[in-house]
Amino acid sequence: MELAAKLDDYGKPAWITLMIVSFIVFWPIGLAVLGYLIWSGRMGCSKRNFGRWYNQDGSSRKRGFRRGKHQSSGNSAFDEYRDDMLRRLEEEQDEFHTFLDQLRKAKDKAEFDQFMADRGRRSGSAGDGAEASPAG
Repeated sequence: MELAAKLDDYGKPAWITLMIVSFIVFWPIGLAVLGYLIWSGRMGCSKRNFGRWYNQDGSSRKRGFRRGKHQSSGNSAFDEYRDDMLRRLEEEQDEFHTFLDQLRKAKDKAEFDQFMADRGRRSGSAGDGAEASPAG
């Protein structure tokens, strides 16, 4: 595995180059190299803690937003700012969802009131026409 350690020092471009050259020379070797890269996690396809492209906890360097779980950046002032900003954004999101719910309820109520008014007019005019027809 001395070769793997040496390629790890050069990074992903070295592994990709090896894989491409292997495919050109003899495709089963290229397929084996690709399988090894995926299995070992060197290309970021798995969460195993192999290679230098993974953090101490086994996660990749590219961290997405994970609600409720924030890693420390090492700067306490920034961490406080980030936590405060995320809390405020979550509060604004909750307020916005509440506003949307109220807006939907108001729209539904207006549509229902319109329906009832139309129904009342139809039943009133149908009642007048129904009573006039048998008498005539």
